[in-house]
Amino acid sequence: MQRVLGIVLFVALAANFARTQQTTPSAPSQLAGDRPERVKVYVAGSGATPPQLLPLSLPPIAAGKCKNKVDDNVTLSVLVDTKGLPRNLTFLKPLGNDMDKFAIQAVSADRFSPATYDGVPVVFGLSLQVDLKGCVEQKKDTTGKKTLWYSLRSQPEQEFKPLAAPSEEVVLAPSGPSGSTSLSDSLDPKLIGSTVKAPVPLNQVVAEFSDAARKAKYGGVCMISLVVDRNGMPQNVQVVRHLDYGLDQNAIDAANRYRFKPAMKDGEPIPVTITFQVEFRLY
Repeated sequence: MQRVLGIVLFVALAANFARTQQTTPSAPSQLAGDRPERVKVYVAGSGATPPQLLPLSLPPIAAGKCKNKVDDNVTLSVLVDTKGLPRNLTFLKPLGNDMDKFAIQAVSADRFSPATYDGVPVVFGLSLQVDLKGCVEQKKDTTGKKTLWYSLRSQPEQEFKPLAAPSEEVVLAPSGPSGSTSLSDSLDPKLIGSTVKAPVPLNQVVAEFSDAARKAKYGGVCMISLVVDRNGMPQNVQVVRHLDYGLDQNAIDAANRYRFKPAMKDGEPIPVTITFQVEFRLY
């Protein structure tokens, strides 16, 4: 019997995470040695008036031919800050494909009228279900490998839901998709331990065996390094221990489909570098 084992276990959590320095009121300064400022989070039932999503002038997406339609939804946890900006976007229900990126981009572009408590703007936690109507095609990349390409057939629609078991206090991360800036510019070596909680995988992904490796009865362990960003998305995926017969690329493809609960330091989601192994075994 031939079997492929996917990503099995984190073997190293690299000592890298970003401590982005902000000086605006909505993202307090976190200079070396400073304790990050924690803010209270209000939710449905707390007596606060919830935020309201403001209309966006988004251009319609041109409808093209689509043989393979894919309609699904992604659910995100979101904090709306006192200026009405979405912050601390993390996955509650990911899909493990490019539709997740569309959901992050859509919610990052949202603007709200802030929540208020006794007339004062407050930080409010909610979950957003992002309904996506997409199209998936199989195309060849620059190496000739067939890959799946996703596109949207229409603008995403969003539905508010209460946030279950929210944290009472958090540290606000910078607004916007964390993958839109260079993480390497702000990496600061630290040891993951009592103050930094490691990222947690939210889904299981199995790496595929290549036809060439199967015919050659070839297997082994491929070591992958990647950055888990503040949203729990993999970034900068690299192979640090190689395999032949196309298994490196299959390990990269599997790693890119992983979604995580992001690493946390003092209540703030932070990007960290992790290293893990992908096993390919024939039984």
